[in-house]
Amino acid sequence: MLKKNIKVGKAKFLLAILFYILITNTAFADVMPKSETIVELSVLDKVSSKNTDIKIQVGEIFTFQNLIIKVLKCYNSKFDDDPEITAYMQVSDKTMIDNDKVFVFNDWTFASSPSIRPFDHPVYDVWLKKCYS
Repeated sequence: MLKKNIKVGKAKFLLAILFYILITNTAFADVMPKSETIVELSVLDKVSSKNTDIKIQVGEIFTFQNLIIKVLKCYNSKFDDDPEITAYMQVSDKTMIDNDKVFVFNDWTFASSPSIRPFDHPVYDVWLKKCYS
């Protein structure tokens, strides 16, 4: 009889823990920002002076001429007065064969002020324009 009560007590305890995890998970889901799924970038070819707008899925690799671009995360701020768009981007150049430097750019970029984390490349400039789902 005692073993049955212990099993029932363990089952109730596990259900209580599972319920607590589900409650806290849904509470934090609203607080944590969600990454958007599509990123719009503007790429300037400095040699030909042509500006190209591209759309990339977050997490996918996109090849633009000699650049390999991958956007890992993109967020829109929830502030209405001054919205900020930020994205974590990795860019590598296919023509550079330098083992010491993997990425030309591997950092966060901001749509309102791209000069905070500048994309430094001799041929191309890449700017973040917007993110959306």
